[in-house]
Order: sequence, then structure tokens, then C-alpha cells
Amino acid sequence: PAISVLSAVEGTSVVTASMKPLVVPISIAILIGLFSVQRRGTAAVGRVFGPVMFVWFLVLGVLGAWQIAKNPVVLEAINPIYAYYLITDQGFGIFWAFGSIVLAVTGAEALYADMGHFGRKPIRIGWFGIVMPGLLLNYFGQGALILDNPAVIHQVFFELVPTDYIIFLVVL
Repeated sequence: PAISVLSAVEGTSVVTASMKPLVVPISIAILIGLFSVQRRGTAAVGRVFGPVMFVWFLVLGVLGAWQIAKNPVVLEAINPIYAYYLITDQGFGIFWAFGSIVLAVTGAEALYADMGHFGRKPIRIGWFGIVMPGLLLNYFGQGALILDNPAVIHQVFFELVPTDYIIFLVVL
């Protein structure tokens, strides 16, 4: 999706503010490139992006696990009583949180769209073996980082990575 490309390219502006004006043009160029390659068929695209996605989710998991190891108290969030407290404490404002949660989870619909190409078994293996663990570790890692330093909340994903390595994450 376009927002994923835009979010990734925004990482360049974290590395250097001089990249900020180039974020949209670079994003457009990447999307045009992706759409031009797409005509070769899903098998060709999958051969290229399959390994990249595997590495992506592996990196997400490692970055998250690194932060969890630094601040394991974030794992207390698994306790359902905290969800109850969040709902009762926030009142109507909880809809903002629920909206964010839905946005974080809805990437799963892409897996179901691919079910016609691959079947249920590979999709389940991909989801439960790679995607979900990588995302869970990363989201908990982001939470651990925010608990440790609330000031990072605006760019928490890129704050997971030492500054010298952000560009590698953006390229990936």
C-alpha cells in the first residue's frame, strides 16, 4: 500500500532532515516501479519480495526483542485486566486507541487476499511462523521503548534502531 511506502521513505527524514522534501517524490517513484513490475505476475514478484519480506519480519522481531530485553516490564500488558482499565479509564477516547489497533492489525487482509494464490496452509505457516511473531515482538518492543523514554512516541519505530542503521532499515 502507498502508506507503507510513504512510511518507509519517511525514515530518510529521520536520518537527515534534508530528505524531507524528497519523501513524496521518492515514494511516487517507488510505487511507479512496483506497479510496472507487477505486470510480470505474482510469481515473479513473489520470488523477489518473498525473501525480502522474510528478512523484514525477522528484523522486526529482532528489533522488538532487543527492546523487550531492555525493559521486560512491557510484557505485563498481556494481562487482560489492563485492557479493562484502559477501556474504563479512557471513556469515549478509547475509540482513538481502538482505531490504532485496527490499523495495526488490518495488514492481515493481504494474507487472505493471497490465499487464492497459495492456499490456506502456506498462509497459516507464513502468518503464525513469521509475520505474527515478528509483529508482536516489534509492537511490544515499541511499547518497551516508550515506557523507557516517552519522548520517542512520534517516531518510535525508527527509534528502535541505532541512528547509524536507520538507512538500512529504510532500504529494507
